[in-house]
Amino acid sequence: MGTETTSLVVHPEGEPPEVEAWSTVADTYAGRVHVEWDATAPVTPFGQLPFFIEYLKQGGLFDGWVADCPLSLSSPNAPRKRDLLGTVLLSVLAGHRRYAHITALRCDRVNPPLLGMRKVLSEDAVRRGLAKIDEAKGVNWLQGHLDYCTTPLLSEPWVLDMDSTVKTLYGHQEGAENGYNPAKPGRPSHAYHTYMLSSLRLVLRVDVLPGDEYNVAHATDGLWSLLDHLGPIRRPALLRGDKSWGIERVMSRAEQNDLAYLFRLRMTANVKRDLVRAMHHSDWSDAGQGWQGKQTRLRLHGWSRHRRIILLRRKLAHGVALSERSDPAQPLLSFGEVEADKELWEYARAGYVAD
Repeated sequence: MGTETTSLVVHPEGEPPEVEAWSTVADTYAGRVHVEWDATAPVTPFGQLPFFIEYLKQGGLFDGWVADCPLSLSSPNAPRKRDLLGTVLLSVLAGHRRYAHITALRCDRVNPPLLGMRKVLSEDAVRRGLAKIDEAKGVNWLQGHLDYCTTPLLSEPWVLDMDSTVKTLYGHQEGAENGYNPAKPGRPSHAYHTYMLSSLRLVLRVDVLPGDEYNVAHATDGLWSLLDHLGPIRRPALLRGDKSWGIERVMSRAEQNDLAYLFRLRMTANVKRDLVRAMHHSDWSDAGQGWQGKQTRLRLHGWSRHRRIILLRRKLAHGVALSERSDPAQPLLSFGEVEADKELWEYARAGYVAD
């Protein structure tokens, strides 16, 4: 006699709709949209937008962002706040950098309804509408929604990356000043000081300053304002930046607040002279991935104390190509030869960290 056994399904599977492998369904503000794509067609920047809109809808992010906007338009001919902010959102997602680029969205009849918009506004309407938002209230509005997305991540140890760059400007814009601009020397620019959550590359704050305030000394107020806003519980475990951030006012303030930091060291002639002695010593330790490291202490002119310096080096196992540009019209390329009893090392830029 045989015994038959059957497996009981505690949670029976539902019956998903039959959808082809080359199509799917997105739930947008215009209802459920059937999306199809062709693998052989050219790539479009708006191809994945319905799915991002579904994410905004399910999380209530776009509705809340629009509802909290401190913009009040009383004129009966004024555009809807949703149309105004939706136009800005679509323009940003399309990679636009100027108001004039918004005109390219006027012919889009598909994506605006998916956001619940009635129409795409003109660049002049967007500019006038945004100008009516009070600056202080607007900053609090945007910062509040940014904190809503990023604050839950800051309960774990994290690193704050700091970076400074310039944006070349054309036309007449507030804060357009001549400053450090390696790409377009002599052109007016804005200085962007950005603070990001490392690895995830999430931007926590951007300070936009005139082009002649590129120096990090002008950005320190924004850095400490951000840290005060985060509070002691959510503050980063480490501040990390390039050589421009390794200035006395940043390091001393971080030391006063018991905040660790790691900055690149400017390899000036005096620094190289002082570090040559340390490089000749043999007490190097394995730093992983073929690198060796060691530490020393150094106090530069203008520093209030000695600070710990980290040096890294890696042995070059292959030949080195030498480029000679004595004659710009005819650059020469040759290979360097190293004797058998000699070793060739590559040194990374030195960095200094908090004790």
